[in-house]
Amino acid sequence: MPSPLEQLSELKRGTDEIISEEELLKKLEHSLETKRPLRIKAGFDPSCPDIHIGNAVPIRKLRQFQEFGHQIIFLIGDFTGMIGDPSQQSDVRKRLSREEVKENAETYKEQIFKILDPDKTVVDFNSRWCSPLKFEDVLELASMYTVARLLERDDFMGRYKSGKPISMLEFLYPLVQGYDSVMLKADVELGGTDQKWNCLVAREIQRGYGQEPEVVMTLPLLVGTDGAQKMSKSFGNYIGISEPPREIFGKTMSIPDELIYSYFELATDIAADELEEIRGEIIAKISNPKDLKIRLAETLVATYHSKEAAVAARKEFQTVFKENGLPDEIETLKLKWDEKSIWIVKLLTEAGLAESGGEARRLVSQGGVYIDNARIKDLNMMVALDKDFILKVGKRKFVRISPVRK
Repeated sequence: MPSPLEQLSELKRGTDEIISEEELLKKLEHSLETKRPLRIKAGFDPSCPDIHIGNAVPIRKLRQFQEFGHQIIFLIGDFTGMIGDPSQQSDVRKRLSREEVKENAETYKEQIFKILDPDKTVVDFNSRWCSPLKFEDVLELASMYTVARLLERDDFMGRYKSGKPISMLEFLYPLVQGYDSVMLKADVELGGTDQKWNCLVAREIQRGYGQEPEVVMTLPLLVGTDGAQKMSKSFGNYIGISEPPREIFGKTMSIPDELIYSYFELATDIAADELEEIRGEIIAKISNPKDLKIRLAETLVATYHSKEAAVAARKEFQTVFKENGLPDEIETLKLKWDEKSIWIVKLLTEAGLAESGGEARRLVSQGGVYIDNARIKDLNMMVALDKDFILKVGKRKFVRISPVRK
């Protein structure tokens, strides 16, 4: 096993802040002396079913700890998920039902083992200790932090000053997250930069219960493919780790050039010396950004699928985008229709390429809809249903329409 200093050096890579490095080094040294692995916690609220490469940033850091022999705990916040994390929220967050949380949590268990070793990973649910709490237990927990301290938080203070509502339920969220650390006896907690405040509260809650406070390790929030907001399914700017290779490859190729380095640093396992080479190439403008994105896209596909899938995705991308060809595999939709033609807007929604008529109209108006490589410009166009044809939206979405009489 690497020395504590060597572990610290590796673990620091890609982090935003460690509170504190000195405490973490002492914990690593004590772990080596006592042969007791550190308990590393990261919590995830199952607010949506897909894990994307932004979510994977702390999960990959968990794997680093795992490779150094420490005990990692992937905590699914099925209980706190019904409260909703108020971090970075400007308004009251919609609560999820128990059924939604449970369904999303099951998908998390399937996806995380693309990154973590299933034989060395503890998957836990905070409903295990939160659901049995009695009201007097909640009162004791609530007594450990003041409203004044809670209002120091930027998002709470902003909402308070602007007169927007803050529910008592939201005040409880960071306290419950801290209670998770107490119950797990966490030595280290990982989270995005937006979780720093919650994690600092957890340190105080642990002290209140007589435990040594955890070290807080925050990681940068990966910017989404739009180059503007943090990666999130709700913003539609994410790359899901379970998406097909062609989708991962194509979405990666769409990121702005200025995100190339951060994606290599935060979303891949590329060696430190290679990362420095890439930084140098970007600064000196030696490499074509498109070539670097191809390398990045192949790396991500290989990470979550296989090297063979990465090569195939690259070849397909080159065929579709460079040679204006078609992908090797195109989904066929048997369209049952009792008319001889269908309105283009209706066709897009029936094919699942637009979620609404409004979105379909926008796609046509922006020139992003093609039938057999011919761009559709007329919003009133009626598409003949007398033969098979390829319906294309944007650069990556293809469906083969096969009309079938009802």
